[in-house]
Formats: sequence, C-alpha cells, structure tokens
Amino acid sequence: MTSAPVTLTLQSPQDTADFAARLGATLRPADVLLLQGEIGSGKTHFARSLIQSLMNPPEDVPSPTFTLVQAYDTQIGEIWHCDLYRLTSVDEVDELGLTEAFDTALCLVEWPDKLGPLTPDTALTLAFQTDPVETETRHLTLSWSDPKWLGKLENTL
Repeated sequence: MTSAPVTLTLQSPQDTADFAARLGATLRPADVLLLQGEIGSGKTHFARSLIQSLMNPPEDVPSPTFTLVQAYDTQIGEIWHCDLYRLTSVDEVDELGLTEAFDTALCLVEWPDKLGPLTPDTALTLAFQTDPVETETRHLTLSWSDPKWLGKLENTL
C-alpha cells in the first residue's frame, strides 16, 4: 500500500521546529526518516529540532556533515543523525553500522540517495524545498509506503 504524498507549507524556521517536535513525539526506535533536499533547504534544522524536542534538557546538536553520524541518548531511546553527503559508495553505509541502527534506533538520514539498495522500505521520506519567493518558507512533501506512518502522522499534520 502506497500513500499519496502530503505537502505542507512551513512559513518559518519556527514552524519547521514545531512540526519536527510534533512528529518527534510519535517516533520510536526502528523508525527511519529520509531527509531530502538541496543544501540549505532545512534538513539539518528539522533534524536538530526533532532531536532537541526529545532531549531533557535539550543539548547542542551539531551537524554530522564531517562526523557522518551523531548519536544521542534520548527519552525514547537512541537517535542516529546521519549526513551521507560525503559518502562515495554504498559499502561505506554498512561500515558506519547504519543498517543495524535501522533496527534499533530512530534514524534521521540526510542525503538518503547514498543508501541505494540499503534504503529501508519502511522509511518516511521528507522532501524539503525552499520557496522561490519567501526564503524562510519551506514546502515539505512527506511520502511513505508503510501503513504505520498514516497513524503516526494523523495528529501531526
């Protein structure tokens, strides 16, 4: 079963952070979010906001651009925030331990196209696009095939 994509318009960084917190409240280990979009489209801001919403107290959440993976212990369990931009082959995904983390941690993956055939079928894809006129506005398209996402999203949209 594939769901029709849902598109949201987030008017500001705060709207993005608020949506991230609402979605974060529904997530559990083994949920995977694939964050797509150009550089500067809001992927890291969304991930940072979601992670901080699950920390008590919230801590600094740096971008994993150079470390590739940042792991956090939160009230719902471990969260992996991954930035795969610098990977050059699918083999490197396995070396990071990411495929195992898909089963045990909440995973937020930026540049998920680098996963290739390792992309989990159960993931929620969030595609960020900057509005061409309003630079702080983001259009966010959510798509999924696993029916669990319909229930998780019904109170967050």
